[in-house]
Amino acid sequence: MHTSLTCSSLSFSWADGTPVLDGLDISFGPGRTGLVGVNGAGKSTLLKLIAGELTPTEGTVRVAGEVGYLPQNVTLDTASKVDEALGIAARRAALHAIEAGDVAAEHFETIGDDWDVEERALALLGELGLGHIGLDRTTGELSGGESVLLRLAALLLRRPDVLLLDEPTNNLDLYARRRLYEAVRSWPGVMVVVSHDRDLLELVDQIADLRGGEVTWYGGNYSAYEAALATEQEAAERMVRVAEADLKRQKRELVEAHTKLARRTRYANKMYENKREPRAVMKLRKRSAQVSAGKHRIMHEEKLTAARERLDEAVEAVRDDDEIRVDLPYTAVPPGRTVLTLQDLELAHGARVRGGLELRGPERVALIGRNGAGKTTLLRTIAGELAPVSGLVAAHVPHRFLPQRLDVLDDGLTVAENVARFAPGATDNRVRARLARFLFRGARADQRAGTLSGGERFRAALAALMLAEPAPQLLMLDEPTNNLDLASVRQLTTALESYEGALLVAGHDLPFLESVGITRWLVVEEGELKEITPEDVRYSA
Repeated sequence: MHTSLTCSSLSFSWADGTPVLDGLDISFGPGRTGLVGVNGAGKSTLLKLIAGELTPTEGTVRVAGEVGYLPQNVTLDTASKVDEALGIAARRAALHAIEAGDVAAEHFETIGDDWDVEERALALLGELGLGHIGLDRTTGELSGGESVLLRLAALLLRRPDVLLLDEPTNNLDLYARRRLYEAVRSWPGVMVVVSHDRDLLELVDQIADLRGGEVTWYGGNYSAYEAALATEQEAAERMVRVAEADLKRQKRELVEAHTKLARRTRYANKMYENKREPRAVMKLRKRSAQVSAGKHRIMHEEKLTAARERLDEAVEAVRDDDEIRVDLPYTAVPPGRTVLTLQDLELAHGARVRGGLELRGPERVALIGRNGAGKTTLLRTIAGELAPVSGLVAAHVPHRFLPQRLDVLDDGLTVAENVARFAPGATDNRVRARLARFLFRGARADQRAGTLSGGERFRAALAALMLAEPAPQLLMLDEPTNNLDLASVRQLTTALESYEGALLVAGHDLPFLESVGITRWLVVEEGELKEITPEDVRYSA
């Protein structure tokens, strides 16, 4: 029997009553499925429901086989060893005991038929670019990207029938991403992947578009999906134009019909007043004219109502993904003004800045490099969260730092309350007016931060920092496209187009970095911060 995964009448709401899914029906069969949709559509929630990490409010999840789940935010016990994280510690210990001459029956029971478990684990680690870490190191020594790959290795060793991946390339450098792509290509079972990584979505067999609580299926990879969607949208926009023209025609015909009927009524009244025909005939003509007028009026009004409904349906079929629009005049930095100075800097984890480095004016600087190279450490040091071992760090303008964890938000507060913390002098009306430009309108501004999706949480954190007082003239972002769908990445790009200050962005998403107009590229490599040319970027990211 083929492995399958079916969700029937699936509903879920957060504890405060905020609905996420309502009566969703969806099935996944063999092959790789890319699950896409705007942030807040319920993609991550759906994966958690399938994985059993959340309990549905209503409905059922049926899976034929074992489920493996890689969440957005991977956390490992930092004191555990690699073999424990892989789930093979007991079998490995039993194997070593037997090799040392201990032939107790429990060792053979523990191993079962898995005599090559250690070789398979080491081979898999090598395939994922983790061959250097071995099985005896503690996971606390690993970088964020290595932790993600280690969790993936544990899943691949288990060989589950269904594999769920939620933003698996978050925190991965380009080298690690290529390793993950190979694992995805060779996956033989059911796979459902949520990602904003365009290259990863090019590897799927089909796209499931979750929108408005319903799923639309598209065959092929993300490029095929985009092409099909573009064709659909062109047709939908044509239907809107046709429906608008039809509505105008129906309105015109209704006016013309009223005019004709008014003329007939005036004529019938005039004939009645002049008594040119027998009284009974005139009464019959008048009554007939009234009945006819009523029928015509009802007919044209029904046509007008039907035309309005067709227009509403046509408009609903056209996607209207809002864009963040902000006006931030106080973030402007004059050209040539020194924004940041680094001098003979040594960071807490060993990276160095030899000599001096300055950021001037509204420069847009990308900070790239392998996982664990020290990019986040450098940003946290500039932000004042970490003290340098030696050297000088001086930010000469108001600055803000948005970390990967998005922990600038208080989960117990609403979006509006969180923003108000950063701008205590702003009125509630001003906060809400500004939040509306970040797409938090009306009741959305009163949603608690703890219930937001990854993309919504990022948008709320970005709003809090960009609307802060004083306005930041240096904005530092650490892996900002993590947890964002492709529509939200476009929204972020639009928001940053409005930002007039200096920008320092650490990341591996080269298409995004190129889209925000990076003017300067820095790489942390072999423990040093260096400036490189745009041509060298893809070899260093």
